[in-house]
Amino acid sequence: MRMLVLAAATLLCGCGNGPQAAAREYGYKVVHAYPHDPEAFTEGLFYRDGYLYESTGLEGHSSVRKVRLETGEIVQKYDLPPEYFGEGIVSWKNDLIQLTYKSEVGFVYDFTSMTVKRKFEYTGEGWALTQDGSRIIMSDGTPELRFWSPETEAELGRITVTDNGNPMKNVNELEWIKGRVYANVWMTDRIAIIDPSNGKVESWVDLTGLLSDADRASGRVDVLNGIAYDEKNDRLFVTGKLWPKLFEIRLVAK
Repeated sequence: MRMLVLAAATLLCGCGNGPQAAAREYGYKVVHAYPHDPEAFTEGLFYRDGYLYESTGLEGHSSVRKVRLETGEIVQKYDLPPEYFGEGIVSWKNDLIQLTYKSEVGFVYDFTSMTVKRKFEYTGEGWALTQDGSRIIMSDGTPELRFWSPETEAELGRITVTDNGNPMKNVNELEWIKGRVYANVWMTDRIAIIDPSNGKVESWVDLTGLLSDADRASGRVDVLNGIAYDEKNDRLFVTGKLWPKLFEIRLVAK
């Protein structure tokens, strides 16, 4: 009888190790639409000091560029050698750091001049980068996020991203927002909001329908990819590969 009473009390108070809470679901409201280069195969995106910084992919078409938000004008650009497929980018102090897809080579640029300062090496594929103020965070297409030293690119640790306890692959473009990692999931219209302490997906953002059928180019790759955050003005921007528009959005709880 005593064991039954204790079991009942445990159920009533919610004690014990129950299942992981379901992730919260968000939709969106478009605040503003801006022009975006429809030839930009977007792989990395961030906002700093009034400008967007974007990396584009595909061999022979890869670049790093500084873009005027309001007009989409490219005000500064560096074209990668044609053998490299450009991937994610992140800023750190006076550097801009970029990954490549399968070359296992990254580039460090001078942030102001956008000239290459040096190269570095890593293992596996390079997909995306962001930073939390003390570490660089990298995705590689697997369920893992890697943490790096921003000064040496030495790996400091890894976490596995899970959704309801299941490892989640195809973690793509990243952005650090208010203590959480926002991540595109490749080939979907959803963004995962991840707790960086344990890798759990806390929330999902469903961006279905953001790019209209009229704006989609027939036969082209136009998947959602690219998240940027203006911390000063609390603005969230998203775009996609070969999208003609970049959107400022506001999350709306479902």
